[in-house]
Amino acid sequence: MRRLLAIVLLVPLAACGGEGGAGAHGELTVLAAASLTDVFEELATPFESEHGVDVRFSFGSSTDLAEQVADGAPGDVLATADEASMSLAEDAGAAREAVTFATNVLTIVVPEGNPAGIASLADLADATWVRCADEAPCGKVAQAVLEAEGVTAEPVSLEEDVRATLDKVLSGEADAGLVYATDAVAAADDVDAVEIPGADEVPTSYLAATLEQSEHPELAADWLAWVTSEEGRTILHDAGFGTP
Repeated sequence: MRRLLAIVLLVPLAACGGEGGAGAHGELTVLAAASLTDVFEELATPFESEHGVDVRFSFGSSTDLAEQVADGAPGDVLATADEASMSLAEDAGAAREAVTFATNVLTIVVPEGNPAGIASLADLADATWVRCADEAPCGKVAQAVLEAEGVTAEPVSLEEDVRATLDKVLSGEADAGLVYATDAVAAADDVDAVEIPGADEVPTSYLAATLEQSEHPELAADWLAWVTSEEGRTILHDAGFGTP
């Protein structure tokens, strides 16, 4: 009787797809760019329900995560905010073929009400502002946009990733920050966004790949399929991301 009950209980998990019963594995580890924090957590909820697994995230700078993966850090999926970071993992033989699944653009975020009256990049010259460090994808994009606009104002600090940059504005430590449009959407109740004309000419592309060191490659492939599905793209779009 106990044997029969065990078989009955396992059938629904097997039917969920992924490695002949992915739920038995219990956990999928996704290393992802900090700017994907909110939308990936939203994407995880239905995925966990369907596959009977827990999706564990490690969010941070794309460059740092890619270097960790290249050094053999455990994980199943890597999602970066630029091609250069993904190339680090690919060149090390740690990432399988990557797919581009979303795009983003830079914007200026200011505390709600915009107390410093910032209306453009030119106004940063008289403000306390922050951006991502040069080695982070958001920092590279910021450099390109600032150079294109001829802005030479220096930030008061360079942050590890886009979420750390946003936090400086949320905490009141900065009058403004250069972040992705999606971060402004995520923090819409606490910040205002100032659009940067021409920012869409320097878009950020997001790539994802399953990892060679993955213990659950089929489940990792299921995650990529979900993110790039029509429903997944709708969730990304609602969070402010553009299509590839």
